[in-house]
Amino acid sequence: MKTSNDDASTQDLDPQSDHSSDYLAQPNSHPQPHPQPRRPRGFAAAPPTTNSAPKGKKEREKEKERTKLRERHRRAITSRMLAGLRQYGNFPLPARADMNDVLAALAREAGWVVDADGTTYRQCPPPSHMGSFATRSVESQLSGGSLRNPSVKETIENQTSVLRIDECLSPASIDSVVIAGRDSKSEKYTNASPINTVDCLEADQLMQDIHSGVHENDFTGTPYVPVYVKLPAGSINKFCQLIDPEGIRQELIHIKSLNVDGVVVDCWWGIVEGWSAQKYVWSGYRELFNIIREFKLKLQVVMAFHECGGSDSSDALISLPQWVLDIGKDNQDIFFTDREGRRNTECLSWGIDKERVLKGRTGIEVYFDMMRSFRTEFDDLFAEGLISAVEVGLGACGELKYPSFSERMGWRYPGIGEFQCYDKYLQNSLRRAAKLRGHSFWARGPDNAGHYNSMPHETGFFCERGDYDNYYGRFFLHWYSQTLIDHADNVLSLATLAFEETKIIVKVPAIYWWYKTPSHAAELTAGYHNPTNQDGYSPVFEVLRKHGVTLKFVCLGFHLSSQEANESLIDPEGLSWQVLNSAWDRGLMAAGENALLCYDREGYKRLVEMAKPRNDPDRRHFSFFVYQQPSLLQANVCLSELDFFIKCMHGEMTDL
Repeated sequence: MKTSNDDASTQDLDPQSDHSSDYLAQPNSHPQPHPQPRRPRGFAAAPPTTNSAPKGKKEREKEKERTKLRERHRRAITSRMLAGLRQYGNFPLPARADMNDVLAALAREAGWVVDADGTTYRQCPPPSHMGSFATRSVESQLSGGSLRNPSVKETIENQTSVLRIDECLSPASIDSVVIAGRDSKSEKYTNASPINTVDCLEADQLMQDIHSGVHENDFTGTPYVPVYVKLPAGSINKFCQLIDPEGIRQELIHIKSLNVDGVVVDCWWGIVEGWSAQKYVWSGYRELFNIIREFKLKLQVVMAFHECGGSDSSDALISLPQWVLDIGKDNQDIFFTDREGRRNTECLSWGIDKERVLKGRTGIEVYFDMMRSFRTEFDDLFAEGLISAVEVGLGACGELKYPSFSERMGWRYPGIGEFQCYDKYLQNSLRRAAKLRGHSFWARGPDNAGHYNSMPHETGFFCERGDYDNYYGRFFLHWYSQTLIDHADNVLSLATLAFEETKIIVKVPAIYWWYKTPSHAAELTAGYHNPTNQDGYSPVFEVLRKHGVTLKFVCLGFHLSSQEANESLIDPEGLSWQVLNSAWDRGLMAAGENALLCYDREGYKRLVEMAKPRNDPDRRHFSFFVYQQPSLLQANVCLSELDFFIKCMHGEMTDL
């Protein structure tokens, strides 16, 4: 029966009624005092007059911009979270993962079953005494063969003496450790005395077994480091055609048989945009990527903006684009230049990063256009997750450095190299910096820095207590290194825009000769202001951290003779320690790549020790490793030794 109160409520719920919201907030029929009206904000704050219309439009535009900024910030945070889950937790998240994918992956990692329709349940009921999250986090790290993982030690020492293990809750892999199966030791733990169907272990028993199971040459149970093999550079010809598809398949068959995680392919600027500006040809790379997809291997691609091969420009395997070389005939200052005025066409000078000298485009615009074209062309491969990372070339040999020790210029190891700042664009930059400093006469390169093959003690600039450490020397070296940092910052800003949700890699050189001298001369000419009284890598790594990239460091696996070490005062271990610790201390992910040499077993062991240092208290290790050889079929590669190396990287091999 409809009452008068019902009629009143019907009337109050009318959308046109001003009191409908008050009535809903006060369900009883007694009248309530109305609260003071809120002060209008936003668009409502302005009176509805015709004169306020333009102001309201401006406010709406500002709000749109603020919304865009908030959305970009949210997407950046989401991208970093997804990248962290993929890298540190081995979560198989798709390239365009949403929150449902993340929740499903976390649930599966915790031992739950998630069906395609979203139905979620446990495989077996949880024990009543397993309610503590901290206890479950310990249990998950003790699954299977991971009991011998050194990373377990720290977790065990922070827990109580008794650890309860629930087999239903143990994930398949924790802390980047891939467990192929259980060995006899892990079976011993699961067969321990059961209490209420839950295994109970003494921490002392576990620690004793961990210490007894790891010896000097035992890499079993160490963190899983993915291994990629770099494909030969000559797979694609200058017309962007795949030369030998069957040969590539045979190469990939060998790679797959070694249980390699993926491959690395160079995408050369001189091939893709080789003949006409902004005319990109990707056909050969499309065919190559389709073959790689057949073998279900992961793929890393390199945006190679430098020249490949050849000690002289005439016999280079892959040069810069022809239209760029044509511009260089009329304007040679687009290339790096040494003190004698010789041009190096290996890559473009960083002085034209913001100069419109490339048919109306700047240097960084040219790089961005190619990266954007690649991202658009292979959008399907990004979406399905085949392309796992993109390495951006930032200098000579694809490394972040000046071409200061180029063999085409006559350099031979262990020469100190020469400064590469004598094109007119970098000279203009130096003049502006000197004028800003108030010392215009400092607008010059050092005139006592020797030549490519000089030794530090033979020069007035690099010798002990030389000019490198006086007021002018510090000014010049700061400007020289800051130009390198600015170039990295400019290109990476656009790379992160082009590859928004993809891991980006930057390759850093290993300039280890003359490292034991006060000046570190070879590093100074390459752009790293790293004498003994200053850390030259920290400012570079701050920029890399700003853009969230992964650092790839070139590793030496061969042993240098004591005579060679004494002659050039080299220290590869000291350099590696400085670079890797500086990167890790700033939260950067680090990876490795071997020098292009064939190794014996001892050399492979040194690479593994660098990738997974045993004495690191924080258990830090490489996120992946790239193995490069001319070809596994043609080169003199011992496959059994390479197989040993890969298994050590995967934490599966014990060297007897």
